[in-house]
Amino acid sequence: MDKLREIIATFRGNRELKKRFFVTLAIFAIFRFVTHIPVPGVNTVAIKAAFAGNQLLSLLDIFSGGTLANFSILALGLNPYINASIIMQLMTMISPKLEELSKEGESGQEMINQYTRMIAVPLALVQSAAMYLILKSGGLVTINSPLSLLALLVTMAAGSIFLMWLGENLTEYGLGNGISMLIFAGIVARLPVTFLQTKAAAAVGTNPANILALAGMGLFVVFAIVGIDEARREITVQYSRRVRGGRDMGGGTSYLPIKLNNAGVIPIIFAIALVLAPSMIARVIQNVPNHMIANFATVVAASFTPSSVWYNIVYFVLVVGFTYFYTAVVFDTDKIADQLKQNGGYIPGIRPGKETSEYLGGIVHRTTLPGALFLGGIAVLPSIVQGFTQVSTLTIGGTSILIVVEVILETYRKVQSYFVERSYKIFIK
Repeated sequence: MDKLREIIATFRGNRELKKRFFVTLAIFAIFRFVTHIPVPGVNTVAIKAAFAGNQLLSLLDIFSGGTLANFSILALGLNPYINASIIMQLMTMISPKLEELSKEGESGQEMINQYTRMIAVPLALVQSAAMYLILKSGGLVTINSPLSLLALLVTMAAGSIFLMWLGENLTEYGLGNGISMLIFAGIVARLPVTFLQTKAAAAVGTNPANILALAGMGLFVVFAIVGIDEARREITVQYSRRVRGGRDMGGGTSYLPIKLNNAGVIPIIFAIALVLAPSMIARVIQNVPNHMIANFATVVAASFTPSSVWYNIVYFVLVVGFTYFYTAVVFDTDKIADQLKQNGGYIPGIRPGKETSEYLGGIVHRTTLPGALFLGGIAVLPSIVQGFTQVSTLTIGGTSILIVVEVILETYRKVQSYFVERSYKIFIK
């Protein structure tokens, strides 16, 4: 209770933290309000019924932030921006010019962000057209003229760009990562609907023991996520003593922490944006006049569902691959080795520079493996659990729990950093 009072008192006295907190609440309110503005010309009642009975569409709705079932102007969610981010990160690794630009600090990163936004616009238009074709094939959308179709596509694309703008402002002026926070808000908003569906399923014959088993497994997953998030290997770093201006500086021992999961929830978000693509594309082209192509697309759409083996294998591999990829992006061993060398730091028994970079790279590869396998296991856990319990209404599974827990932990750390910053300012005064 004393700790809670201390946190509340610190929050009241921290103007920056209060400002960010209320900005976050305001953006969440805008987001949830706009999710209820439907695109004209769609049968929202039929769409909600279709999403309630389709596991793939329910999963799409979760990662759109709960906007797709309403077919709101934000129906595309952040998928175009996420796909554009993946493209830009891959291009940064391939193109020497973009790689140099990424190393130019804030100005270079701002240019890369601008390129990402530019790529997201045509992707949003393409995905709008794909979504329209999917819903048209099911008789869920009625468009009477080319002008109405153009208005629908532009409205959906503009909604996705607006959501991207909300996410960037949430990152800059709010608490936590904007993309993760908006997906988090969508998942939390879906909780009441999911629980009501599960309750209705229990009333019509689903074994209550299976639901209790799911609840127990959910608690275990939360415990495991927190444990993996806190697990780290600490590398001893020794600093040399230097004399500057007749004064001894430096010296002492510190530790460089290397986490098992340096990538957070980003690999899950990237992987889900790609793993849903085959089924989405297949649903678009399964009504083409060519019978061979249509039959092939129908087979792909039927076999590549969240409960299929191929879907889960591809999903698992993508999560593991993106974990290694994103870890290499956020934990640049060459840069860390150079910083240690410039500050007079070294790892005992390892030469500064290239050997330090290679040593850190080897440790990162070994520590990332269990973290990547854990994330991959969490990603495919819902399909495995639903296969044993036969409870298909709980689309909010391990992936969603991981995002919720990781966002809460990330936000807590950011809030703690503001507490520490305020403490330093008070100490300096």
